[in-house]
Amino acid sequence: MIFNTTYINKQNIDLINDIVGKPFNFLQAFKLKGIGSKRMIIENVSPNFKYLLNTVADANYANIELRPHGILIHIIKGLQNFTWAIPYYQLVIYKVNGSSIHAQGRFIHFKNNKTLKENKKFFNKLLNEKIKFDEKYNFQT
Repeated sequence: MIFNTTYINKQNIDLINDIVGKPFNFLQAFKLKGIGSKRMIIENVSPNFKYLLNTVADANYANIELRPHGILIHIIKGLQNFTWAIPYYQLVIYKVNGSSIHAQGRFIHFKNNKTLKENKKFFNKLLNEKIKFDEKYNFQT
């Protein structure tokens, strides 16, 4: 789900917490050595995300926040902020000429540059959290 988070809205916060869980507390975030990525440049998005990008030739930025049951992708468009909530069970990550996150029939492709390389440790942490989540619900014996 995509939320306009430019202004604080109690209903949006409750929905986000239901989808991906409440934010990690300070101690948990410290143990994980941070829960947020550095900002990354968006290279391409799915057609149903085009309205989230700047129409001018400005660079489009996004960053990722870890939550207990999923991730939040924060997209900045001018003076507006949008948040895409993705539960771990819907999350798919591809590493092809950059990094691409797919879920809910949509995708965001991040440009392969210095900022993406700086986030390598974060993506490893994200994959580890997804694996931990998937192991909880592993029904194969």
